[in-house]
Amino acid sequence: MKKSELETEITHLKADYIRIQSDLDKMESVGGSITPIEKVLEKIEIELAEKKKQLKDMEE
Repeated sequence: MKKSELETEITHLKADYIRIQSDLDKMESVGGSITPIEKVLEKIEIELAEKKKQLKDMEE
């Protein structure tokens, strides 16, 4: 995978994270179940960490 592709994926993951975090905030404010949303955020966090590590390894 190219550096530019990784950077694009990281940007998309960050945007998804922000959108889903907003959804979580809304759900929490109305007293809804946030557990499924939290799991999605955790998955994105793990994927972001992996992509950032790949990018860092490329730059070394």
